[in-house]
Parts: sequence; structure tokens; C-alpha cells
Amino acid sequence: MRIATWNVNSVTARLPRLLAWLESSGTDVLCIQETKCAEEQFPAEELREIGYESAIHADGRWNGVALVSRVGLDEVVKGLPGGPAYDGAQEPRAISATCGPVRLWSVYVPNGREVTHDHYAYKLEWLAALKEAVAADAAGPRPFAVLGDYNIAPADEDVWDRAAFEGSTHVTEPERAALAALRETGLSDVVPRPLKYDHPFTYWDYRQLCFPKNRGMRIDLVYGNGPFAGAVKDSYVDREERKGKGASDHAPVVVDLDV
Repeated sequence: MRIATWNVNSVTARLPRLLAWLESSGTDVLCIQETKCAEEQFPAEELREIGYESAIHADGRWNGVALVSRVGLDEVVKGLPGGPAYDGAQEPRAISATCGPVRLWSVYVPNGREVTHDHYAYKLEWLAALKEAVAADAAGPRPFAVLGDYNIAPADEDVWDRAAFEGSTHVTEPERAALAALRETGLSDVVPRPLKYDHPFTYWDYRQLCFPKNRGMRIDLVYGNGPFAGAVKDSYVDREERKGKGASDHAPVVVDLDV
């Protein structure tokens, strides 16, 4: 079974690449983040034509998450149970479903903006709520994983230059502590192998030639419980999909399971 996660940075802008990648990669389930579309605008019909069911949680703004599957899509839950609100509303940043033998979440963790911004406090609250929401499944016997854009680099080696991020979000101790707390529910970091260079970065800013210079970050993560991690046969970053015209600033992270 092949599972992947990909922040597409607008499903509308990335649709031709998304459809082509799904067909060429043989992916069974894809967790999508940053759809940037309303639910009724999501390309469910185009995905159905190539064999995928869709579940989408979005409001038409800059957030939005989805799961697309060709192995079943059951017990869909939209939103983060017990999650905090921002600007008076819960943002569409989480969706979960059972896909064949596995239970999966697609998550788009708040960016945090700046350490002094109220969005940073919201980010930490959101991560605490995620921990509570997944604890039972994480400790359970069924293969289970939370995949997505966490907007956090777990360790210093997960950014191209730690000094370049001094004082910024994505690398602070409270954010990393929140990830550690999430792992304590029974999840582990399924670290992919890089297809080029020595570290599996998943995101490269569009600016300042960051991709050609490999000035990246590993912020798209796969956190799986014991039965999930024990079934992993391979995992890699499909860096090729970050290349060329019309690419997202994130690359897909792919996980192969024997379940």
C-alpha cells in the first residue's frame, strides 16, 4: 500500500500535476494540504475519473485539507475535535478517514507567523488539541498515522541553516516540544530517504533560488503508531515533483507499507 502527503499550495493551480502524479506514482491514498478552494470547487469528479474517492474539508481561503483514496474512504471526520478557534472560527486544518486497513489524518498545522504573534499561541494550542484527539488511535492496534504539513522542523538538521532561522517560528523549542508530546502518544517520525543530497527536505521557498540551492526544510511529516511504522518498507521525498513550471513549493512524501 502506498500512502503519501503533499501540500499542493492550491489544488486548482496544481490539478494537472496532481492528476498526472497520482497516475504515475501508483499512490493508493494521498493526504492533501492547502487546497485553497471551497469544498464545492474541489476536483472530486476529475479524481473520480482516475479511480479516487475524495473527502474534503475547506472554506475557500488559504487553508483546506483533503484525503483521496482508491482503497476506500470510510468513517470520515472533518475538523479537529476540541480544536481552538482563530478569529472566532475553527479553521479547516484536519480531516481523518479509514482507508482500507489504515486510519489516517491529513493535517495542516497553523504556521505561527511570528513568535510574538497570537497565531503562534494558536499554533501551540492547536497542536495540544491534536495530541488529545489522536491519543486513542495512536495507542491502538490498527495501523494509524497523522500526515501533513506540520510547519515545524523537528531538529536543527531539518533546516538548511539553523542560524538563518534564529528568532523565527518553525524551529522554536515550544514547537518542538509540542511535536515531542505528540510522539509520546505512541507515534514515531517515519523519516523518508532523500532522492538527492544528504537530507530529505520537503519544502523550498519560491524566492532566492532556494530550490536549486537546496535551501530547504523538512516540515512535511509522517507520524505513525507502532503497527504503522512496523509495516513501513520504504519512504522517500519525491523531489522531482518540486521541479519545473507550476510546481508547489512542497514535494510529496511517499510511504510504502506492507499491510
